[in-house]
Amino acid sequence: MVLKTLSSQLVHYNVDTAAPELDLAQSIETSDNQSFTIKLKQDRTFHDGTPVKAANFVNAWNYAAYAPNGMQGGYFFEPIEGYADLQCPDTKCTTKPKTDKMTGLAVVDDYTFTIKTSSPVSNLPIRLGYTVFQPLPDSFFSDPKAYEAKPIGAGPYKFVSQDASNIVVEKDPNYKGQWPAHTDKITYRIYQSTDAAYADVIANNLDASDEVPTGMLVNDQWKTDAADRNLVAKEGVIQLAAFSPVDEQLKNPTLRKAISMAINRPEITKQVFMATRTPSDSWVAPSVDGYKAGACGDTCTYNPDQAKALYQQAGGYQGTLTLAVNGDGSHKPWADATCNSIKNTLGLDCQVIVTPDFKTLLDQMKNRELKGMFRYGWQMDYPSIEDFLTPVYATGASSNYFNYSSAEFDQLLKEGNQAKTTADANVKWQAAEQVLGKDLPTLPLWSTTRPVIWSTNVTNVKVDPFGEIDYAGIQTK
Repeated sequence: MVLKTLSSQLVHYNVDTAAPELDLAQSIETSDNQSFTIKLKQDRTFHDGTPVKAANFVNAWNYAAYAPNGMQGGYFFEPIEGYADLQCPDTKCTTKPKTDKMTGLAVVDDYTFTIKTSSPVSNLPIRLGYTVFQPLPDSFFSDPKAYEAKPIGAGPYKFVSQDASNIVVEKDPNYKGQWPAHTDKITYRIYQSTDAAYADVIANNLDASDEVPTGMLVNDQWKTDAADRNLVAKEGVIQLAAFSPVDEQLKNPTLRKAISMAINRPEITKQVFMATRTPSDSWVAPSVDGYKAGACGDTCTYNPDQAKALYQQAGGYQGTLTLAVNGDGSHKPWADATCNSIKNTLGLDCQVIVTPDFKTLLDQMKNRELKGMFRYGWQMDYPSIEDFLTPVYATGASSNYFNYSSAEFDQLLKEGNQAKTTADANVKWQAAEQVLGKDLPTLPLWSTTRPVIWSTNVTNVKVDPFGEIDYAGIQTK
């Protein structure tokens, strides 16, 4: 959210359509989807006044891909030739990798560099708008800790300060891109509850929020409170229930399917979310290019009789099934409803576990500490069905917290990458999604729309296809 205002990438995603548009790049050329030549615009600078050059991309990407640096987004550079040589030989990384530079990246001149991938990647130009691909200034490499304390980007806003309650950015007067800042300063306030943020927007003490408390959705109360200053936006986000990789009982796909068919998605989205969610029939958000309706088949359909039969066939579940959610995001109401649906259908005791915040839940996911099920959501990084598959379910992927691994799935991802057209690639990726339908590492629950409210002090509030407010585009009255 904040990073989007601070940074610029090679391409910018259109705020209305998500279509990639050239930003820092003057051109991106390829004849085979494997060798790419990137030419940069020569008038763009970082917030410290230094020019954005080819080396700033190449050095940043090598740094992110080099495993000892521990960058979570490093996995996104896997397609580039030589990536494997930057990975540690052992899981604890006690031995350094062979090198710290990918052979697939080369600086041609100050404003030109090339990318060579290990095999064709049909949607690479689309991916390059994701923030993980941003350039880093020379100052980062001389003092990474100073950069962490005060990030330097090339976007319309520059960093000012951060504390426990606020993050402040201000307009960069030297920004020469096509998407300039519309306000002099943005203060991002950090709230401990959605209720407090909501109350502040209604009272005009906060200018915009994309979090509306569940209770305010009842009878569209939020639309009454924020009359003429609200919207509901589609977004590239899907919510899922994930299965713990350390819960031996849940490794049975038949049991997983029984649990899925015991969840009354239509009732939950209607009663809890007041129809601001849509029951999922796919592992991909409907607004994303490549989405295929019905990919989940009958597994995502509420069918109590079939669920009971499958549950008996699987041998049931011993003990109490748990569903873990973070307590700072209004998740408990739907989690309770989901557990009740499972309990009422299967006779299986199901209890909700609430962590204090998302960081706690994420740490438990990373450390494989959770049993039962846990909340999992995915927001697209770039507008492609592939983004809902590779980073989450590919073997060893950075966000694969379920230890899912399928040779068939991985092969179909690869074939999609090698396709010559986006349409052909989508066919392969849709086939990969069907593999998820057999193994069920996660259960699609619902795709989301984003209720947004704003104060009477601002105008031109929009939500991009990723589900985030376009803060740089907001204007004050």
